[in-house]
Amino acid sequence: MTTLAIGAPQLVLILCVFLTPLIAIVDIVRNEFTGNNKLIWILIVFFFNFFGVILYFLIGRKQRIKKTA
Repeated sequence: MTTLAIGAPQLVLILCVFLTPLIAIVDIVRNEFTGNNKLIWILIVFFFNFFGVILYFLIGRKQRIKKTA
């Protein structure tokens, strides 16, 4: 009988795969975008997972509408 052990490398991988898309989706939903950009970014993050998250944080965050106080 074998046991399933999760070590540090597996935990880091799990966090990268599941937590980073969740953080990106929350950031997208909480901010305003022009046109359909919000829907497009949600779909990119959902379908391309980790690669989509990287794209969003490099490109998408610059497309947000700045809130005036």
